[in-house]
Amino acid sequence: MEEKGTISIHTENIFPIIKKFLYSDNEIFLRELVSNAVDAVQKIKRLAALGQYSGELGNPLVEVAVDKDAKTITISDNGLGMTADEIKKYINQVAFSGASEFVEKFKDAKDANEIIGKFGLGFYSAFMVADLVEIQTLSYQDGAEPARWVCDGSTSFEITDGNKTTRGTDIILHINAESEEFLENHKLEEILDKYGKFLPVPIKFGTKTEQEPDGEDEEGKPKTKSVEVDNIINTTNPIWTKAPADLSDEDYLSFYKQLYPFSEDPLFWIHLNVDYPFNLTGVLYFPKLKNDYEFQRNKIKLFSRQVFITDEVKDIVPEFLMLLHGVIDSPDIPLNVSRSFLQADSNVKKINSYITKKVADKLQELFNKDRKSYEEKWGDIGLFVKYGMVSEEKFYDKAKDFALLTNTKEEHYTLDEYRDKIKDIQTDKNGQLVYIYANDPAKQDSFIQSANKKDYDVLLMNSPIDNHFVSQLEQKLEKTSLKRVDSSVASQLIDKDENHESVLSEDQSKQVKEIFEKAITRPGYNVEIVGLNPEELPVTVTMDEFMRRMKDMAAMGGGMGFYGNMPDSYKVAINGNHKLIGKILASDKSEDQALLAKQAVDLALLAQGMLTGAELTEFVSRSVALI
Repeated sequence: MEEKGTISIHTENIFPIIKKFLYSDNEIFLRELVSNAVDAVQKIKRLAALGQYSGELGNPLVEVAVDKDAKTITISDNGLGMTADEIKKYINQVAFSGASEFVEKFKDAKDANEIIGKFGLGFYSAFMVADLVEIQTLSYQDGAEPARWVCDGSTSFEITDGNKTTRGTDIILHINAESEEFLENHKLEEILDKYGKFLPVPIKFGTKTEQEPDGEDEEGKPKTKSVEVDNIINTTNPIWTKAPADLSDEDYLSFYKQLYPFSEDPLFWIHLNVDYPFNLTGVLYFPKLKNDYEFQRNKIKLFSRQVFITDEVKDIVPEFLMLLHGVIDSPDIPLNVSRSFLQADSNVKKINSYITKKVADKLQELFNKDRKSYEEKWGDIGLFVKYGMVSEEKFYDKAKDFALLTNTKEEHYTLDEYRDKIKDIQTDKNGQLVYIYANDPAKQDSFIQSANKKDYDVLLMNSPIDNHFVSQLEQKLEKTSLKRVDSSVASQLIDKDENHESVLSEDQSKQVKEIFEKAITRPGYNVEIVGLNPEELPVTVTMDEFMRRMKDMAAMGGGMGFYGNMPDSYKVAINGNHKLIGKILASDKSEDQALLAKQAVDLALLAQGMLTGAELTEFVSRSVALI
């Protein structure tokens, strides 16, 4: 048997295009060829199970071998094999059925990932690294003859009798000069580990040395000997392919360690398993979060029938769950030509909704089952829950029952519980409920203590998402506003018409105001004399809640750029009832008055962490002199 021919009269440009556009992602040739080999092995097993093949199956195996001297990589399987006619059909015709459209559509392609699969070009990714590709194959069919196909990367091919004596297919790649890095064992092992770690058929790559028992020595101690065994690089039955009932906590933790060797144990996990209206399996883990959130993103691995595809899963997994870790496997997720990017369609949207629901159900279950344990994990869980509530309306509706608010005393309350806790004390004169919160309790301690003295409760809102979460609570909760604890003096955080009268006369107030205005050298500071409890601080510097929140949003890129460009504006509240103010008024030396006023203002700035650099140095020197 000998036959020569050309693949298609329209495809003169196809190989240069494959090489040009796929070169940056050329490692995927191994994924494509090994996946094809796995498919061939699974098909022969299926035919045997259906009674359509009665020959000896043998142990299913795909083998990758390197010959550095010959500069070849061979991918072998003991699957279906092909006849010469099947080679013509699947390699020459099917693979190029869309070739002219391919050339037309992708000759100007900008992205390597636009190109392979729609046109059956998975096999032809071999030509990214090889300047000659050879197929040696023997079909499982009775009386089949071995066949050989060879192509040098032009549109010409040749089919002759082959020399394969066992069922299956060998793909032999003669590696080109630019791709000799793939002849290094460590490089191939790295790619196999990335894409084939969980393939359902054993993948052999060379051998490895193991120790096995070898009797006992003269003293009766066990001996071992070194033996060479197949180096199987994959786990063929990863945990997501098994039923949850067959798995222990140890199995889930061990798999997590396999995926993320240097991570702490996860908080808990969710096993996904659905077969209608789409197929999806997987395990998602809630990790312990570190401050570097960006570093922890893109840790969910997407598989299709146990072949690794990508860790870019933002279309499938809701944005707020991108910090989860784990695995999703679905044959129903539509992938573009290189299998590397997702296309948004109805299945993807359904999967997204399903994952959101499963996560909400799991969190509700944990909350109901063991609230104490749930509260202990809230520091890690809270970021997911709040992010989800802010970004997904459906998730908010579910999460409002298990979302927790934590106060500065580290007590936890559901939204309903907290409302009941504070409604009697923290309602203003207009019937508006006021939630008070701190975002930096160490820095805001004096403000928190002042609020606590009035029996106000102070919430802790110090996660990266809390700026947005605060705004959302105001939108969702009826007749409720939130104020940061340092946005005003404690007695003015909640307007109850209970102001202390100032002991100062109108003239004294005017005099005090002038003294302090001279003592403040910064722009944008507005002095106001207020009547407060004599126990409160003499001077308090605050920024209006609305203005500060808009500036925070602008700083986070929240579309409030206008506010971000506005100059800072602060309120300086002078407690007219404090004895220091009386002392200032009693002094007949203007320099002493100015010194005391300056010292009081700097103390207020220091309390807000706003005294730095030369001003802080000057304050320290002045304080030492006053002592």
